[in-house]
This record gives sequence, C-alpha cells and structure tokens, in this order.
Amino acid sequence: MRTLWLLAVSLTGLSFPAVAVLPTVPAAAPAEAVPSYAAAGLLQAGLGLALVLALIFLFAWLVRRFGLPGRSSDRLLKVVSSVMVGQRERVVVVEVGNSWLVLGVAAGQVSALHTMPAEKLVTQGSAQPAPTALAEVVFSRNLRESLQRMGLRGKSN
Repeated sequence: MRTLWLLAVSLTGLSFPAVAVLPTVPAAAPAEAVPSYAAAGLLQAGLGLALVLALIFLFAWLVRRFGLPGRSSDRLLKVVSSVMVGQRERVVVVEVGNSWLVLGVAAGQVSALHTMPAEKLVTQGSAQPAPTALAEVVFSRNLRESLQRMGLRGKSN
C-alpha cells in the first residue's frame, strides 16, 4: 500500500508544471538597447545597389562589345568578320547566300565597299609557317648585321 501511495505522489508530482515545483527567480533586467544608426544601413543598401547596377552595366557592355554567340547556323545573313577602323567606324564582312559583302559601317550610314564570292575561312592551324618564327630569324639577322657595322663581331651560327 505504501508503494502505491509513493507511486501516486510521484506521478502527481510529474504532472505539475515545472514553475510550480521550482523556486521562482526574478527575471533579469532588460539589457540596454543598442542605438541603431540609420546612415550605416542606408550606406550598406546604397553600396549594394551600386554594385548590382555596376554588374548590370558591365555585362551589358560585354554583350555589346563581344556579342552573343549565334543560336542557329541556318540564318540567311551571317557576320563573318568585323573590325573597328575608327572610333565610330567599322568594316564588316557579311555572308549572304554564296557571296560576301564588305560593308563600311559608320554612325548612321552603311556603305557597300566590295562584293566577292564566299570563301572557306582560313584557320590558325594551316600549313603556313608561323609569322613569329620568321620574325625572329629576320630580327636576329638584322641585329647581327648592325653589330658588324658598328665594329662589334657577333658570333655567327
């Protein structure tokens, strides 16, 4: 009987809320509020906005400068090559059908400079000798000749 009574007391003790069982502790005084500076928040938001706008303008400039790659090779008109010849002028080679048009493009004006049949584009990996190797040979020969003219004898290979 005594075990039943201890069991009943312990079960009823568990059902009481912890606040009723534990001694009450006075709540800590609220901490002093930290002053907030509106200028710092505005500066952070302004710098973030400026960074995002700068990135947008940078990407717009890159797309305008280098262009987007073509989505389809079945286009009627295809720009083969383009080169800037002035601050606002450029020469553009456009392929239309089986012919190339060489166009002069200026501010507000496009002029046809030449028309020729379409050719296969020459790639960098062709069988022609590298121009840098030829330039190195010419430079070394000219250097040797100028040293000999000045009276200094260079070693010849």
